[in-house]
Amino acid sequence: MESFIATWQNLPAHISPNLFSIGSFQLRYYSLMYIVAFAVIYMVVCYRIHRENYEFTAETVQDYMVFAILGVIIGGRLGYALFYNFGYYLQHPLEIILPFDFSDGLKFVGLSGMSYHGGALGVIAASTYFCIKRKINFWRLADLFAPAIPLGYTFGRIGNFINGELFGRITTVPWGMYFPLDTTQKLRHPSQLYEAFFEGIVLFILLWTIKGKKRFAGFLLGIYICGYGLVRFIIEFFREPDYQLGFVLASLSMGQVLCLLMIAGGIAVLLWRKNASA
Repeated sequence: MESFIATWQNLPAHISPNLFSIGSFQLRYYSLMYIVAFAVIYMVVCYRIHRENYEFTAETVQDYMVFAILGVIIGGRLGYALFYNFGYYLQHPLEIILPFDFSDGLKFVGLSGMSYHGGALGVIAASTYFCIKRKINFWRLADLFAPAIPLGYTFGRIGNFINGELFGRITTVPWGMYFPLDTTQKLRHPSQLYEAFFEGIVLFILLWTIKGKKRFAGFLLGIYICGYGLVRFIIEFFREPDYQLGFVLASLSMGQVLCLLMIAGGIAVLLWRKNASA
């Protein structure tokens, strides 16, 4: 048993984050996880279209996914710069959009840092534009996608785990892990796996279970927003706060503050849509 625990605790050190590399260019598993996530969401949504009473076609979903992907990438990147490292990117604005380091020649470094909450806002903006352009009911489209999003999101957190980033706080639990990027080399919560399971799989099961019982258009979206915000808020107590920020409000991290706003937004959506359908 001790040998198994030791192997588990040191597992991150034996996982390479790179799928392959050519010179300074690296293709990471994290990028692949994004592709897998969008593919899973697409397949689940198409399954719902064929099995449930949704008026959308697979072609409409494909067109929408292009907008959603752009919303995630642009919103996630801008959200990270705004919420998590505003001072730095205010001084280095080009690094928000260009994956290069100019400090010592030209070096490809990728785009480091994405914000879930920024990505969510980006998707909402892109979805609103797409629905207005196509004359589609936003709430119907949102309810179609809501149960599928957590399942796709699971792969993003697995990508974080493979990267060895966004690890948890110091712990003494036997399932804790040592992460190579942690300069303290202390045993830490594998919070990426907590998030993959609870924000991904558990939330997916909840939404999939109640999807046939929705009471009004926008119900599933509101439940998703509240559910994700609540679960993420709790897991943040096990996740190491971002080093450049630390705790931003008493003992709360930036992620928790944003999650509180997210929960409030989800409740507002539920109340708004319930009153609108009455």
